[in-house]
Amino acid sequence: MKQRVCVIGAGPSGMALLGMLNKLKDQGYPVEVTCYEKQNRPGGLWNLTWRTGTDEFGEPVHCSQYQDLFSNAPKECLELPSYTFKDHFGKAIPSFPPRPVLSDYIRGYWKHMGVEDADVKTNHCVRDVKFDEQSNTFTVRVTDLKANVDVIEEFDHLVVATGHYSTPNYPEFAGVETYKGRILHSHNFRNAREFKGQHILVVGSSYSAEDIALQCYKFGAESVTISYRTAPMGFHWPKGVEEVSLLTGLDGKTCHFKDGSSREIDAIIMCTGYLHNFPFMPTELRLKSTNIYFPPNLYRSLQWHGVSEGTKNVDGRLFYMGMQDQFYTFTMFMIQGLWVANVIKGLLQTPPYSECKKVIEAATASNADLNDCYKQIDSQSAYVKQLADDVGYETDLDVGKMFYEWEHDKHEDILTYRDKSFTCKFRGDKAPIHSLPWLKCYDDSVNNFIGE
Repeated sequence: MKQRVCVIGAGPSGMALLGMLNKLKDQGYPVEVTCYEKQNRPGGLWNLTWRTGTDEFGEPVHCSQYQDLFSNAPKECLELPSYTFKDHFGKAIPSFPPRPVLSDYIRGYWKHMGVEDADVKTNHCVRDVKFDEQSNTFTVRVTDLKANVDVIEEFDHLVVATGHYSTPNYPEFAGVETYKGRILHSHNFRNAREFKGQHILVVGSSYSAEDIALQCYKFGAESVTISYRTAPMGFHWPKGVEEVSLLTGLDGKTCHFKDGSSREIDAIIMCTGYLHNFPFMPTELRLKSTNIYFPPNLYRSLQWHGVSEGTKNVDGRLFYMGMQDQFYTFTMFMIQGLWVANVIKGLLQTPPYSECKKVIEAATASNADLNDCYKQIDSQSAYVKQLADDVGYETDLDVGKMFYEWEHDKHEDILTYRDKSFTCKFRGDKAPIHSLPWLKCYDDSVNNFIGE
């Protein structure tokens, strides 16, 4: 019997699943797939927009990317074996491309997998999901945003692939309501050029804090202060960039820090992370997680099993894709898509609930031990291999050594690590060096980066 599959979200995870379901179309159970995407095109976070706050329909803006964003890890660490960057662009390109180049590449991969934009119902926002325990089906209510009408459909399987980097987490600080400068979350950061000549405070100590601090430095901020909560990032920052302890309060434009220091700040950028937010899901089926490597209630960090108190089991028919913290991205989404497609089509049988529960609890407990980047890299490398082994995928996706080298380069010189060259794991081609160092490259267009 044909399995009706609902995919919510057409970013890299959702599109990876559509590609794998297409690849396996002649194997296992036949499926009928409906993919809903609230934006006007597939792409998820890769759809750059000038908008912040709400979009043209009054829906929360999904995009958290910005102009002049370059990859902060080697492209060779996310390169897909069946469709390399050389396959897409016709030649080898440098290891740290800008956002438009990465966007162009991943869209080319989707076409390579036989998935077109027309396969996605864009401008469709999922409002409500219900699960019927008698029929083992999901009822999904979705709004066609252009027509302003609601549609209700029934499905046998549901895949949530909406991501977890679009609902900003805002901390509270004493005096924030009367601060005399500008405050924004990194979710709403679009262009570092607007902060030229200003004294900037970046609150946070993870990837967005690191990159936005460097963006502001690159495009002429007078100074950049980075406030950390637990520990500094510890890079060798250039003159004008400094890490200080936790922000404790604001008075006018003066920011006070836990170490007793203070300074005048023109704008504060909150790089304080995101919330896992799935308001359309019923509470008992809603993933509640922080940005960790093994989220709760998910077998293989993908298939929902109601393990936690207050959750329900749905016979393995619900999946969440791409919901963990990430070193691996495109390749992990690809193998996750293949794993979920195999389960939906009956080509992979997962263990009974009792065994899945033990695996989930052990994986969730292991998060406590992942307390440095090298353990995290090794853990996610093993996770990707586990998924590949489950489905008999034979190509080696392990790029842990590249991630190690990248981490070393960053700690050696945070300004020049993007000027390094890496070798494609699947072709053996070493990337050329761009004619301009990252610090002097102000044009992020495809033509400039590829066509030089």
